[in-house]
Amino acid sequence: MTQTTHIKGVDSFSLHSYTEGVGPLRDALTAAGHTLTHLPAHLVPQRFPDDDTALADYDLVILSDIGANSIQLAPRVTDHSERGHDRLANLATWVAGGGALLMVGGYLSFTGFEGKAAFRQSPLEPVLPVEMLGEDDRVELPAGATPAVLQEGHPAVGGAGTQWPHLLGYNRVRTRPGATTLAEIAGDPLLVVGEHGRGRTAAFTSDCSPHWAPPEFCESWEGYRSLFDGLVRWLTG
Repeated sequence: MTQTTHIKGVDSFSLHSYTEGVGPLRDALTAAGHTLTHLPAHLVPQRFPDDDTALADYDLVILSDIGANSIQLAPRVTDHSERGHDRLANLATWVAGGGALLMVGGYLSFTGFEGKAAFRQSPLEPVLPVEMLGEDDRVELPAGATPAVLQEGHPAVGGAGTQWPHLLGYNRVRTRPGATTLAEIAGDPLLVVGEHGRGRTAAFTSDCSPHWAPPEFCESWEGYRSLFDGLVRWLTG
């Protein structure tokens, strides 16, 4: 949701708009045969699955550009001071029991813009295949940088090849011991996969839609669908 204030001399007015960035990823996954349930950011506090029973309806949870607070702080807790579910802790337990988790980068992923994503000290931190920084972890690449694929043959890469288009930024992380880095950008991890208990996890540290993922990456590149289809199929076994 965006609010824009227009100032015309001594007068001003505000315009409001709503947009969704899920389009490229949703289109790629549905075209590859997957069924995707999208939960827009403003509905996450009310509707994110509470526990194992609710999560059992899904094979994989993808978090993209949504901070830890939105998942943990349900209205009953913030508005009424009532005890509720620790949804990040329950998500961690679900993954350990055989679920799958993918975190995609963005201003509110990993540590995030000014640290506001806040996953580093959450129950989800040990589940991810990467270690997060303690400060704003964004790396902006306005001139663009081309990813380097390290393990082209890994099934999670989905046969996307080694010639990936440029990206315009990412979240800086460190690969967790025991995890596997499949691609890098500017010398940092871009795509990392690992296991947690009986489940599988992955981190794609750039975005799946603009602005970090330009149209050349998420719209016109044929490998985009192959990459995320491969990730989903590897994560869900």
